[in-house]
Amino acid sequence: MAVSSAASVCRYWTRFDLQQLQRELDSTATLLASRQDDSEQSRKKLIDQSRDFKKNTPEDLRKLVAPLLKSFQAEIDALSKRSKESETAFLNVYKRLIDVPDPVPALELSQQLHLKVQRMHDIDTENQKLRETLEEYNKEFAEVKNQEVTIKTLKEKIREYEQSVRNQAENLALEKHQQIHKDYAEKERKFQESHESLVGKLQEAELKAQTLQTALERTQTELFDLKTKYDEESTAKADEVDMVMTDLERANQRAEAAERELEALREQLASVNKSSQPPTRIDSTPYTDESAELVPRSSVEAELSAKEREMLQLVEDVQRLQASLSMLRESSAAQISQLQQQLKSQTDTLQHLEEKLQTQADYEEVKKELSILKSMEFGPCDRSTAQDSSKPLEVLLLEKNRSLQSESASLRIANSELSSRCASLQLEFSAAVKTSAEQKELILKLEQDLSTIQTMSRPDAEGADSSTVIVPEPIKEATALFTGVGGSPQTDLPQAQMDSMLSIISSQRERFRSRNQELEAANSSLQQTLQTLQSQLDSLRADNIKLYEKIKFLQSYPNKAGDSDDTVMRYSSQYEERLDPFASFSKRERQRRYQSLSPWDKATLSLVCEPCLC
Repeated sequence: MAVSSAASVCRYWTRFDLQQLQRELDSTATLLASRQDDSEQSRKKLIDQSRDFKKNTPEDLRKLVAPLLKSFQAEIDALSKRSKESETAFLNVYKRLIDVPDPVPALELSQQLHLKVQRMHDIDTENQKLRETLEEYNKEFAEVKNQEVTIKTLKEKIREYEQSVRNQAENLALEKHQQIHKDYAEKERKFQESHESLVGKLQEAELKAQTLQTALERTQTELFDLKTKYDEESTAKADEVDMVMTDLERANQRAEAAERELEALREQLASVNKSSQPPTRIDSTPYTDESAELVPRSSVEAELSAKEREMLQLVEDVQRLQASLSMLRESSAAQISQLQQQLKSQTDTLQHLEEKLQTQADYEEVKKELSILKSMEFGPCDRSTAQDSSKPLEVLLLEKNRSLQSESASLRIANSELSSRCASLQLEFSAAVKTSAEQKELILKLEQDLSTIQTMSRPDAEGADSSTVIVPEPIKEATALFTGVGGSPQTDLPQAQMDSMLSIISSQRERFRSRNQELEAANSSLQQTLQTLQSQLDSLRADNIKLYEKIKFLQSYPNKAGDSDDTVMRYSSQYEERLDPFASFSKRERQRRYQSLSPWDKATLSLVCEPCLC
């Protein structure tokens, strides 16, 4: 009856599935928390809508609707109270059931123990029957003892059997003793031979391992040197290619500029040629006017020839740079292929050495076998007693085998315990990871809510009047918890919740600190980039001003079309400012004072100047 009741209880708890119920209660608690947040948001929306309704509706309509709103509010409060009570009851049940252990393993263990007890009862009954049978045999043996003749004959037979057995035992003992001596001598000889061969193999393996290790280290150092050399040469070649490409681009730009200037000069020469031809109907033009027109024409032709020579020189420079670039590419490709071949050969050598080392991987195993044989030959320790030394080798081997079997059983038990412990720790780790992810999501949500609350509770930062901002009551209560100002006495939190909030705020502070460090690093990198770009811009501006200076030097005649070019006008003004000593002195003085400022003053100045620039 007890077995059937225990089995029914075990089946009931198995069908009940307490762990599944706990997981369902967990999910329900999470849903309740999310629904509480949703209901809080909907309550805030209803409060805002009711306030908007009170503001936007006339007085008589508010008086008519007031009883309905009050009854509706009372019903909502009753429903909220009922839902809070039910949630409280559910949470109490959840707190009590969430940590309850599953009784199914204990019930199954009790069933197994009950079956063992039943088997013990069966064994006791069988033992009782065997005792009764033994008593019957003893009675029969007592009856047999009463027969003296039978006893005498049996004694004589026993003497004869004992004598024959003694003789056979002596003969067998002598034979066994001789056989054992022979076997022991043979085993000792074989053991000595195997010991010598193993010692030789061990020495050879040690030498091979040392040579392979030294070869491996030498190969690794050579491979590392080759890699560093390859990286250095590749970086140097890349820098040379970049320099050549920049020179080529500059030469191309100069060639294009020279071609444009040459075209302009050719157009000017054509215009001068057209203007220098006299009309056929005027024959009385003085010779002095023609000579005056030929002077600028000769100067333009000379300038044109100079420009053509400069353009040819630039074309030759471009061709020379292209040829040097192609030669540099070919040489770098050849060096790269050579280094790759060397790297491949070193890699093959390393792989060959590793394979050879893997073939010699039984070094530890041979060493272990040798130590086992040494321990079997000389004993486990030097403090062995005289009895152990007198025992034969088979007995010592059996004892060693038994000790190893017991040690193996203990290690197997420890391994099973460690495996179960590892499985439980893995389950705990997965649960902890899941809990951590959920807590991170909850922390992010709380931080977002807190940021929205802080933005709503600080209207003065945007220049608004704090008396005109309407903040809902739940938000006031929530902000009062963090600020400690105002609020009803019902919003006091217990110490555990305050500790959890403090931990959340501290973790939020750490995340903000790390984010601030990342932003500072990004800001410093952007400042460096800005400085490099500013230096490049200054260098380009200086180059453009130098080009304008050259253009102004080359222009020896008035050009009305160039006055309307905005680029030329801008660089002409910059050129004039550069020539102005007062402007350069003012710029140097301003730069000196800016450099003498502290970092905080520089940051404040940059913050003040950014809106002005925008």
